[in-house]
Amino acid sequence: MAHSKKHRTPAEDAPRDLAVAAARIADHDNAEDIVVLDLRGISPVADFFVIATGTSDRQLRSIADDICLHGKESGQRVWRVAGMDSAEWVLLDFVDVVIHLFDAKHRAYYDLELIWGECPRVDWQNNRIE
Repeated sequence: MAHSKKHRTPAEDAPRDLAVAAARIADHDNAEDIVVLDLRGISPVADFFVIATGTSDRQLRSIADDICLHGKESGQRVWRVAGMDSAEWVLLDFVDVVIHLFDAKHRAYYDLELIWGECPRVDWQNNRIE
């Protein structure tokens, strides 16, 4: 009998859990159009991308701060942060999970969902892959 995904180790689930938590934090902080992409087996860049849109530079910084705090509290410190100065595109690199927080203009310009369109999406509200 094959083992189900329920038998995954906490270390295997940690990137997905972080991605889902980051999406929920962004939602709680009123981000818009939140998407979690599952890149496992598709790209060596990361296991998951979280993409969200903020309405102001202040909001983007606040979301980034809240996600970094959650990561630290859950033992997953951010490896690199970029874009906090301009807060048009804030990138949080947790190695296995990369979080992209955009203003609307830059999100439309870079259109990461189009670039990574073949990737399955995670239903982060219900924690399932679609």
